[in-house]
Amino acid sequence: MTNQIQRNYLEIKSISELIEVKKPLESLHLEKVDPVDFQLNKFLYKEIGKKHRWIDRLIWNDKNWTDYVNSPSVFTYILKNKDDLVGYFEQNIHIQKHECEIAYFGILEEYIGKKIGAYLLSEAIKKSFKTGSKRIWVHTCSLDHKHALENYLSRGMKVFKSENLSL
Repeated sequence: MTNQIQRNYLEIKSISELIEVKKPLESLHLEKVDPVDFQLNKFLYKEIGKKHRWIDRLIWNDKNWTDYVNSPSVFTYILKNKDDLVGYFEQNIHIQKHECEIAYFGILEEYIGKKIGAYLLSEAIKKSFKTGSKRIWVHTCSLDHKHALENYLSRGMKVFKSENLSL
């Protein structure tokens, strides 16, 4: 039996289009991961992605992870509640195209349902525009959290491409 998956690609082309969500908890703070730490990216990818069938990087060895996080176009930000990890996003900046892909984005399960995902996406979009990018884009699919697409649309992003896939 094959499952039909819908993948949507979304974009936002101006910071003025952002429908920002304010910080839901004062104790939240965003940090750029510097120096890079492939173990942190690997942990968050596996932990957040396990319920959403994030599988493409599961075959990566430590060298693949190290090469990825050390790429000059990749930046990782983590969201913390005091000292506890809440979520993250990865930026993949395409300098020649003046665009930034929010490559991976998510929050840990215990923080879902608290408006934190909406806040983190607002911050991800703002940080991405600060790179000088003129277009921020992301993709999501029907395997992601049930409110993922709604969150992207509610922040002002617009679908520019959709496709159906079979698994």
